[in-house]
Amino acid sequence: MVWIIAIVVVALGATWLAYVRSPGWAWVVFGAAAGLVLQFTGLLGPIAATIGWLILIALALVLNLSGVRRSLVSDRVLVLYRKLVPSVSQTEREALEAGTVWWEGELFSGNPDWNKLLAFPVPKLTPEEQAYLDGPVERLCAMLDDWKISHELHDLPPQAWTFIRENGFLGMIIPRNYGGLGFSAIAHSEVVLKISSRCNAAAVTVMVPNSLGPAELLLHYGTDAQKDHYLPRLARGEEIPCFALTGPEAGSDAGSMPDLGIVCHGSFGGRDDVLGMRVNWDKRYITLGPVATLLGLAFQLRDPDHLLGEKEELGITLALIPTATPGVSIGRRHFPLNAAFQNGPNWGKDVFIPLEQVIGGRDGIGQGWRMLMESLAAGRSISLPAQSVAAAKLCAHTTGAYARVRTQFGVSIGRFEGVEEALARIGGATYLMDAARIMTAGAVDLGEKPAVASAIVKYHLTEGMRTVVDDAMDVHGGKGICLGPGNYLGRAYQLVPIAITVEGANILTRCLIIFGQGAIRCHPFVLAEIDAANNPDLVGASRDFDAALWGHVKFFAANGARSLVLGITGGLPIKAPRGPETKRYYEQLSRFSAALALLADASMLVLGGELKRREKISGRLGDVLSQLYLSSAALKRFEDQGCPAEDLPLLDLALYSAFFKIQVALNGVLANFPGRWLARVLRLLVFPKGLTLTAPSDDMGHQVASLLLAPSAARERLTTGIYVPGNEDEIVGKLEAALHAVIAAEEIRDNLRGKRETRALASGGWATVASAARAAGALTEEQLTTLERAAQLTREVIAVDDFAQDFGIGPIANEAA
Repeated sequence: MVWIIAIVVVALGATWLAYVRSPGWAWVVFGAAAGLVLQFTGLLGPIAATIGWLILIALALVLNLSGVRRSLVSDRVLVLYRKLVPSVSQTEREALEAGTVWWEGELFSGNPDWNKLLAFPVPKLTPEEQAYLDGPVERLCAMLDDWKISHELHDLPPQAWTFIRENGFLGMIIPRNYGGLGFSAIAHSEVVLKISSRCNAAAVTVMVPNSLGPAELLLHYGTDAQKDHYLPRLARGEEIPCFALTGPEAGSDAGSMPDLGIVCHGSFGGRDDVLGMRVNWDKRYITLGPVATLLGLAFQLRDPDHLLGEKEELGITLALIPTATPGVSIGRRHFPLNAAFQNGPNWGKDVFIPLEQVIGGRDGIGQGWRMLMESLAAGRSISLPAQSVAAAKLCAHTTGAYARVRTQFGVSIGRFEGVEEALARIGGATYLMDAARIMTAGAVDLGEKPAVASAIVKYHLTEGMRTVVDDAMDVHGGKGICLGPGNYLGRAYQLVPIAITVEGANILTRCLIIFGQGAIRCHPFVLAEIDAANNPDLVGASRDFDAALWGHVKFFAANGARSLVLGITGGLPIKAPRGPETKRYYEQLSRFSAALALLADASMLVLGGELKRREKISGRLGDVLSQLYLSSAALKRFEDQGCPAEDLPLLDLALYSAFFKIQVALNGVLANFPGRWLARVLRLLVFPKGLTLTAPSDDMGHQVASLLLAPSAARERLTTGIYVPGNEDEIVGKLEAALHAVIAAEEIRDNLRGKRETRALASGGWATVASAARAAGALTEEQLTTLERAAQLTREVIAVDDFAQDFGIGPIANEAA
């Protein structure tokens, strides 16, 4: 019994030392104290005590004397580490080092500082930005007819193009001193969101010039001459830009692109013997390519005649090429799932351009991959998340209203529990997605280029859009699948796979980028270990590797202890920064942060470079990091908005869903972890009480669904930012009017049902109730008008578009003829 007590005390002491990340001397003191107690109580005999003291002395030397530790342990581990860790190519290093580490680094620490999260400024629009949203953006939305654009014109109407150019939509990110609007990232996001909720073709047209493209690249890397020449023209809409990266053979693997430029002399602009490049390329999927006047191009550059120096392979380079340049060919349009935005291939044959057209001039030669990776981090944080959230908000706004207006068996379908489940998923996902959109755009405004966070929001918000739109389509049924001017969901449904495919296909993003880049960039020691291993200076490598290695050992031990303690207690030792309604969420997130850090280290230790090919494991670990980030954003949103009690059901549902997904992902890693004995130890540390979390309850879902079924402050906050027409000639505006009319009519019907003498009048549709009540003289004229208005608007909003038999495109062939 004494032995058991001694073992428990030692285990608890060691766990606590690891939990608080104690220095080496604290471990030695603890070991010495434990040894003295065990020896004087007779639990350790002379031989065992001698062995124990020798081990303790050795550990004391290793833990506290860096010179001894390096010669005996660290340098030997370094030799092995260099053999096990795969070499990092230049393109991989540039991708890893692109952007900045922001809040996702805290989530990887195992001990996030929640006060730091809540201290980030709340993203806000300036008065000028708000006026732009209320003015030009509203006017642009009002002139757009999505059905006509998508199915008749297959392009924006000329007046829309003119309005976009003349009102600065193409130059939102360009500073005012170059003639642009100089908008913040959150303003950029809000503009794209509102336009997307009206017409995605217009949104894509606006967002591409303000995302990864010539303007973004020039702002960060262009020469002064390039900025002075191109940025004002881009801001005024005199140039329509596109950026050509993807090719038929390279796809997402830009490092293997076959497009090639050769440094040589040639003629350009009336000048002979100009030093430049002769470039050949073949690109596709280029948005705005068919109408672009200025082409940004990525290609490999070679210098076989050594006109620029000794190097022959100069690397990926970016250049600006006017599309009128001889040799440039603009192909015909692609037609991505009935999308009306301009998209198509282009190619060049022996196109000569001077070196001055390289973005950044001569200093920019070979720097293209770094430029792309850094710029993509910012652009991917804004455009696609805004577009995805627009679809989610539109679905939440319209599906809740439609479910209240549409009846089956005399009951609004929104009251059916099966429909409630779909409405609840829509509400919770929309809340989470919008929170992540706002927080990530806010990070960009703080000067961050959050590479990992941008991959998280790109992947999870486009996937969230897929889920939300599918649920909305299920609730609408036949109304959703029949295209026409009255279908406000069909285009969003068609957009989903487009958004999922562009700017890094989602399978690639989830399996390789989120965790692959996150594990190295966000981890406090891994990148330092890699750098030390690649350091040719042996003394410096030994010193740096020793510091990183033993910091890593302490980090690993701490997260093992934290995962165990927080798993047993449910995170109770964590000091939450706010009130009781969110305390448990911060505690659980801290617990999962420790578990992620532990499993990430264990995976990298066991699998090493093989982890890059074990995409299912890295994908699940990326899911954990992503859900931690999304949950953090939801908590920050709740706090930033003043913790409104009406929004608590949305927060509860969103976080319960996220936590359940984290549990599933962690369990998936452990179930497929190589080395079953280690997997069992890790499972004990991560899930000491087993799988205890459950999916959101039915009651949570009911509360969220109820928020979508009626106008309220919570519904307004959830769907704010989308374009809602203020008149009933537009289908979305009419649906909102129908919602209000039906709610008013329900009150009248309920009063009829509450009286025995009028109960029989309250059955049937609104027109039937109105007719029966009028005949019985049971209601006032105003009440009858309310019922008749509800009947009329309900018929109109649930109506499905129909067309001539030949759809207006000519006679149908008579098969019998």
